[in-house]
Amino acid sequence: MTANDVSVASPASAASAPGSTRVTRSSVRTVIGASMVGTAIEFYDFYAYGTASANYFPKLFFPKTDPTVALLASLLTFAIAFIARPLGSLIFGHFGDRQGRKTTLVVSLLTMGCSTVLIGVLPTYATWGLWAVVVLCLCRFVQGIGLGGEWSGAALVATENAPEGKRALYGSFPELGAPIGFFLANGTYFLLEMFCTPEQMLSWGWRVPFLLSAILVVVGLAVRVSMQETPIFQMALDQQKVVKTPLLEVFRKSWRQVLQATFLVAVTYTLFYTLATWSLAYGTKPKSQGGGGLGFTNQEYLLMLMVSILVFALFIVLACVYADRIGRRRVLIGSSVMLVVFSLVFPYLLMAHHNTFQVMVFLCVGFALMGIAFGPIGAFLPELFDANVRYSGSGIGYNLAAIVGAAFVPTIATWLSSHWGVRSVGLYLAVMAVCCLVAVLTCHETKDVDFTK
Repeated sequence: MTANDVSVASPASAASAPGSTRVTRSSVRTVIGASMVGTAIEFYDFYAYGTASANYFPKLFFPKTDPTVALLASLLTFAIAFIARPLGSLIFGHFGDRQGRKTTLVVSLLTMGCSTVLIGVLPTYATWGLWAVVVLCLCRFVQGIGLGGEWSGAALVATENAPEGKRALYGSFPELGAPIGFFLANGTYFLLEMFCTPEQMLSWGWRVPFLLSAILVVVGLAVRVSMQETPIFQMALDQQKVVKTPLLEVFRKSWRQVLQATFLVAVTYTLFYTLATWSLAYGTKPKSQGGGGLGFTNQEYLLMLMVSILVFALFIVLACVYADRIGRRRVLIGSSVMLVVFSLVFPYLLMAHHNTFQVMVFLCVGFALMGIAFGPIGAFLPELFDANVRYSGSGIGYNLAAIVGAAFVPTIATWLSSHWGVRSVGLYLAVMAVCCLVAVLTCHETKDVDFTK
């Protein structure tokens, strides 16, 4: 055992045997790195693809169609990974509950990273024609498979290593990967667009963020290979509580919790991709291309997103601190109610031409609410499930939410805004917030549950 590791006793074993079963818990620094780096890469990859699908892929992969149709088609390829994620959660959840969190997370990271790098070297429609679109969709699907096992495993690495009374705070580590990944992806595009012409961005600049993902993957692998298995899973192994078919166990005993988890998370996906992907296209493209004609350049809007994402990170931590103090339900009920109000108000902030102040209010308030809604999820979802099916249960719920709340958000929001105006996008978000509120109200408070069972 290294100096950075501590030994913790199993309460169950200690109560039933003269000698306590002792397992190794990774240091706080290792837990932060192992849980945060994977989700940072996850969100980096998704943001990079989201930005490319909104700004570059319509011209690169769908050049012979109407501009609005090209944008919609490009955003549909964005949805493919979300459709694949539940399949990934089934695969990686099974092995995560059978073989352990560590090995499963290493494989999911490799799957995710390799497919992202392949997108960066993919020929476009001008070279391969329709096959370029087919291979792009295939890479996106494999990326989704890897992503399907990522978040739930990272959340378990954090929460199953957390000391008593700090599960939500530790659960914020993987959640903080979201703003970090977003900042890195958009920062890369921001610097590229600062030094490259639009022609250079279409020629080769769009590839750079995907290729740089390889560096993040190497760093992530180094951290995850060195970490210990989580104490909770090691206890399950020692006490022979690992089930042979965790997926069957989840759907037999915990299907209600899967549904609750799905709608708890779905609104955060809808809100995030409304803020980060749809609003980018809406703010920078003319109405003839499916945008809102607000008159911002890509560089201007990316800078505003990068500033507002800092608000996201701050409110993740604040929400988790309060979730440990007053409970997960109270925080999430408050965020859901505030999101309904925000949904009805924000369209009025996106009606003026090139009004930086109003757009910044929209982004900062939206990301603050996103942090409040998203932060406690890192602890709340795992706490809904028993330890021997926790990887599968939380992963399935989280990734089903990706389909319900995110897969078609940019496409739906673009279609709604172009046909019914921006107020219809607000109503769409309000409906998702109400669904989240109903899900929270059906859940019991989990702050004090015995996480070892």
